[in-house]
Amino acid sequence: MSAHPAFRPNDTAPRYTSYPTAPHFHAGLGGRALKAWLGHLPDGEPVSLYVHIPFCDRLCWFCACHTKQTRHYAPVEAYLNVLHQEIAAIGRLVGDRANVGALHFGGGSPTMLKPADLAALDRALRSAFTFANDIRISVEIDPNDMDEARLDALAAMGMTRASLGIQDFHPRVQEAINREQSFETTHAVVEGLRKRGVRSVNLDLLYGLPYQTTETLVLTLRQALMMHPDRLALFGYAHVPWFKKHQTMIDEASLPGSAARLMQSQTARDHILAQGYAPIGIDHFARPGDGLALAAANGTLRRNFQGYTDDRCATLIGLGPSSVSQFPQGYLQNSTATGEYMRLIRAHGLATVRGIELTDDDRMRRWIIERLMCDFAFSAEVLRKHFGPMAEEAISCAMTTAADQGAGLCEWNAGIFSITPEGRPFTRAIAAKFDRYLARGTARHSAAV
Repeated sequence: MSAHPAFRPNDTAPRYTSYPTAPHFHAGLGGRALKAWLGHLPDGEPVSLYVHIPFCDRLCWFCACHTKQTRHYAPVEAYLNVLHQEIAAIGRLVGDRANVGALHFGGGSPTMLKPADLAALDRALRSAFTFANDIRISVEIDPNDMDEARLDALAAMGMTRASLGIQDFHPRVQEAINREQSFETTHAVVEGLRKRGVRSVNLDLLYGLPYQTTETLVLTLRQALMMHPDRLALFGYAHVPWFKKHQTMIDEASLPGSAARLMQSQTARDHILAQGYAPIGIDHFARPGDGLALAAANGTLRRNFQGYTDDRCATLIGLGPSSVSQFPQGYLQNSTATGEYMRLIRAHGLATVRGIELTDDDRMRRWIIERLMCDFAFSAEVLRKHFGPMAEEAISCAMTTAADQGAGLCEWNAGIFSITPEGRPFTRAIAAKFDRYLARGTARHSAAV
């Protein structure tokens, strides 16, 4: 299987967890905008929360997250004290007007927190915000961090979904990415979670890693499927050493080329589908009956900074350094550097430093790109219904794209622009055709496949 001739081997594209994407956020939108946008939340508005823990006790060389390694716990304790201040400040601005329906802990490694600190963080959040009775709480888990006390603490918090990073179980691949993690360790954590009543378990895998082959990836998949996950995520490794310097520790000569990445992706996908999982967007899979599978089937699948979601909240409030908040008005982001974030919180209670306010054109293109990333199609009739005459420019773009990429990748038929099954590995590159900002920017992106 080779790369499609419509795309160059080194084509890149954003991952489109937002539109406009984060490189186009700008200074000038800070605490004043955050206060104003929070102030416009309607009474009873359901919102989601994201809490960022920017520390790991080891640094995986493949990782592109905003995190740092620490061998001592004192910096984590100092950070948590400041995070509690931000939680209280945002809680005062929100008041009782909003109900939190979803809460996601990401990182970094949230599970490197001590059990007592997990409990204290839970109390702080519940004190500052009104939680819905059926709140969904998800946590990103590094299996190597876990012990019985942490499992008990997460269960006491009411965790409903756990997402465990695996990447690859092959020893040579693990050594090349500085991520040693056995199947036995991972399986024990999954069993511990289920014993404590966690209803949904997600496993994260990567393709395109150093020394990874299609055969070794399939072996990892077979081991992962032995744990009967409710969801699987299969991401392409994003090699961005200009953005994350520690990725220079990975020998680029050991990385599979574009054709090999495509083969890995397609073979793994076929293997997962053969086990009865439903495909979700470009890189997720779920058991039939899972919330993601239902959302994909009924057209309500969404995409945000945590990836694919069935969360329908229009507002996502980010807490912690680098976290992004999403509002109907636009996006706001906290300071990325942990030290600067802590200084701003101590001085002002808020750490918002950049963002972007959406134009009507942004909203239209965001809708198009989200539907392509989720449904692989959009309707001209629905686009016109939502956005009126301004939709005509995008419809013209769709017709042109279908003609230009007509080698079986996408098509225009009876007012529907759709990405064909053959074109789905190239969805990000096709969605980029509707991105008005991409040509203006200087940001570099990861491989599109």
